[in-house]
Amino acid sequence: MQWSDARLREAAAEGDYGRVIKLARENARMTQGQLGDACGLSQSAVSRLEKRGRGEYHMAMLARAASHLGIPPHLVGLADSGASPPGDGNDPMERRKFLTGVAITASVPVLGVPTPAPQERETGQAAVLRMATTAYRRMDATAPARVLAEAVQGHMRLIQAVTSQARDRSTRSRLASVGSEVAGLAGWLSWDMGDHGSARTWYGAAIKAARQSADPLLLAYQQGSLASFEVDAGNVAQGLSLIHGARRLLGRDRPAIAAAWLSSLEAVAHATAGDERAAERALVASATEAERLHSADPPPWPWVFVFDERKVAAARITCGARLARPRWVHSSVEDASTALSSGHEKQRALLALDVASGHMASGHLDAAFTLATQALDVGLKLRSGRVVERARQFRRGLSTGNPPVIVRDFDERMHDVYL
Repeated sequence: MQWSDARLREAAAEGDYGRVIKLARENARMTQGQLGDACGLSQSAVSRLEKRGRGEYHMAMLARAASHLGIPPHLVGLADSGASPPGDGNDPMERRKFLTGVAITASVPVLGVPTPAPQERETGQAAVLRMATTAYRRMDATAPARVLAEAVQGHMRLIQAVTSQARDRSTRSRLASVGSEVAGLAGWLSWDMGDHGSARTWYGAAIKAARQSADPLLLAYQQGSLASFEVDAGNVAQGLSLIHGARRLLGRDRPAIAAAWLSSLEAVAHATAGDERAAERALVASATEAERLHSADPPPWPWVFVFDERKVAAARITCGARLARPRWVHSSVEDASTALSSGHEKQRALLALDVASGHMASGHLDAAFTLATQALDVGLKLRSGRVVERARQFRRGLSTGNPPVIVRDFDERMHDVYL
C-alpha cells in the first residue's frame, strides 16, 4: 500500500489511528480475526481498536498491529511528528527507523504520542530478530520440531554474533531479552523431541539471558517454563520451587496474566503429585486472576499466549487426567472447546489425550481410544516425542488380557513408532 495515500494521511492527521489500521488491513486483504491471531489479540479487540477514533490508544497494542501490517510509525503516532515524510515503505532506512520506533513504544505502556530520541542501529536489529523468533514460534504449531530446531539454533547463533558487537549496556540488555526468547523456544522444541538433556540446557540458557536482560517478567516466564517441563518429567518438587521463585521475582504487584498462568502451572504440579486439594486451590486462584483480565488488553509479555478462562479449563482437564478424576475432565471440556479445536496441532493432541484419560477413567473405552488414536496420529505425523510419550502413558492406564479392536488398532499405531 502507498503510505502517501490521501485517506491514510487524513486519518493520521486527525489522530484516528484505528482507521489507519483498518485501511491497511483491508488493503492487505486480512480479516480482523486474522490480524488478531497474528498479533495475539481477539477479533473483538481489533474491532475496538479500529473504532476508537480520535480517543486514547493502548500504544503497545497499536504498535503490534502497525508492525504486522508494516505501517510507518508516524502514521499511528509512534514516531516523532517532525520526522521526514514517508515513502512507500520499501526504503531500508525507513524500515529500520520504523522497527526502532516499534521496539521502543511496544515496551512502554503509556497513552499519548512519544517522541523518541535517535537510537543506535542495534535497536532495529533486536526488533527484526524478535520478528523472526515470532515466525519460528508460529511454525511450531504445524512443523516437526526436528526440522524447526536446526533453524532456531542457527537463529540463536546469529543473535550471539550480533550481541558480541553491541557497544552499550542497554543494547546488550535488549539483545539478551531476544536471546532468552530464542533459547526458551529451543528448549521447548527439545522437550517436544523428547531430548530432556538438551531441553534443560536451553532452558538454563534462557534463564541466564533473562537475568542479563534485567526484565523480571521475562525471567519469571522462563522459570515458569522450566517448571512446567520439570513437572511433566516427574520432578514436582523442583517445579514447585521454580514456580514459587517466579512469584517472588514479580512481587505482589505482578500482572494478572502472570499470576493466572503461574497458578495454572502450580495446579498441574499438585495434580501430578496426587494432591487434589492443593490443585483445586491453585485452579481457583488461576480462575480468579483470569477474571481480572480484559480481552482488549494484550499480554504485557509479547512472547506469551493470551491467557483466559479457557486456559484455566484446559489446566483443569490436565489436572483431572493426572488425578484420575473424570468429573473434572468432563465438566471442563465444553469451556476448553476452543483449545481442542485450535490450530496448534501438538497442543491440541496433548489436551485430547488428557480428555481421553477422563473417558478411560469413566469406562468409556471407545470414546477414549478414538480421541487418543487421533492424537497419536498427530504425534506420528509431526514426529512429536512428547505427544507419543503422553500416548504411551495413556495406554499404560489400561490393563486387559483381551483388548477390544479399537485398543488393538491403537497398539498397532504405537508399534509404528519403531518402524
